[in-house]
Amino acid sequence: MDDYPLLNLFWTMLELFLFIIWFFLLFKIITDIFRSHDMGGWGKAGWTIFVVLLPFLGVFVYLIARGSSMGQRDLEQARQADEAFQAYIRKAAASEGTAGAAGTGGGTGGHVQELSKLADLKAAGSISEEEFQKAKAKLLA
Repeated sequence: MDDYPLLNLFWTMLELFLFIIWFFLLFKIITDIFRSHDMGGWGKAGWTIFVVLLPFLGVFVYLIARGSSMGQRDLEQARQADEAFQAYIRKAAASEGTAGAAGTGGGTGGHVQELSKLADLKAAGSISEEEFQKAKAKLLA
């Protein structure tokens, strides 16, 4: 351990941390390139080649040129996922509600309504994911 001082250890850890962050950023940008609907195939191919062949320059140019729209695409994807989740909950609640009304569900309609309310609270940000999972487990137990 005498050959590798503590400061060198910290420096190596910092380099490793920055290297990992760099790969996260690179993969995030490549994902954004292929997720973007406002670019054609040639544009996506050009950006991908630029980012892969000249990674540092390509990533920085991409962030400057298209960085603000990356956040908008992230928000749009999150909104679509939330809408799909809400539609699934409503569909499940409707099917459980009709099953409960027919006498086959045995009162599960109330649980489905409560689950739907929990999902709405989570979507509104009133409860956290952990609180949602705990309440859901308690409700389904």
